[in-house]
Amino acid sequence: MEYKFIGKTGVKVSALCFGTMSFGGDADKTTSQALFHRCREAGINFFDCANVYQAGTAEEILGELVAACRDEIVLTSKVYFSMGKDINAGGASRRHITASVEASLKRLKTDHLDFYFIHHFDADTPLEETLRALDDLVRRGKILYPAASNFAAWQVAKALGISAQAGWSRFECIQPMYNLVKRQAEVEILPMALSENLGVIPYSPLGGGLLSGKYGTSRRPASGRLIDNKMYRARYGTDWTYDVAQRFSDFAQSHGFTPASLAVAWVAGHPAVTAPIIGARNLTQLEDSLKAVEIKLTPELRAEISGLSPEPPLATDREEERSSDGFMRRL
Repeated sequence: MEYKFIGKTGVKVSALCFGTMSFGGDADKTTSQALFHRCREAGINFFDCANVYQAGTAEEILGELVAACRDEIVLTSKVYFSMGKDINAGGASRRHITASVEASLKRLKTDHLDFYFIHHFDADTPLEETLRALDDLVRRGKILYPAASNFAAWQVAKALGISAQAGWSRFECIQPMYNLVKRQAEVEILPMALSENLGVIPYSPLGGGLLSGKYGTSRRPASGRLIDNKMYRARYGTDWTYDVAQRFSDFAQSHGFTPASLAVAWVAGHPAVTAPIIGARNLTQLEDSLKAVEIKLTPELRAEISGLSPEPPLATDREEERSSDGFMRRL
């Protein structure tokens, strides 16, 4: 297993991060234990969680598992989505953040979180309030580094500016969606992360299973996450994504790779990415993702894979700047 620094923090993490959204849901307690121990055996020291995963159950299971090796684990959780029926049981207000971190720490059986993510941008709470609350948690030792998930590039950049001006702890890691059919992060989020030296741990490298080899133009299962889950159906349910999945699966198999392994390796191959978040419902699924670290993804191979899906437009829409015809280049 390779280990990398997260941005400029000085914290080293495994080149794969394990996401525990399945704990207590698709993976029962026994399976969750098996998944955790296999990850540790493979050298993974980085585990991602969130308070809303199975309404706190995932944190409780993970807390039991890390108890004996907490000092060796880089641990995350998240706050934003509602954890109850109360009108203030969600969002990124000081009130909700302060209450939520205490609840997460209790469930995880730890006195601090290494990275604490705002799970979604809160348009109803001033960003200054959110960032000051996070800085206070750093000063109190409850969290070590603030982080952001599902933020647009401008939202992260605004937050970095506010934190720098105020002298507060800044976001040190971001968690965008990124895979072969969801490449919007390439336009501004990943270049921003490189520019600002932020850690990047993308989620959904398999596209909810779309790129696992189970789906394609000629493979449309009657049931599964992409069929049964409304959110995933909306996210990946268009015909063109199934076309890409088919081409990618055929490409992977023709080159001697399992699609899941290659999909994770492709995400990991972007220079801004620190560690893709892998997930699994069982050990068989996990093994395919773990094999991603064995793939030597050359620039040529990554470019060939990238050509299987539409490249997102430039942020300025000046498509001519991709070619030598771009007249704005400096000589």
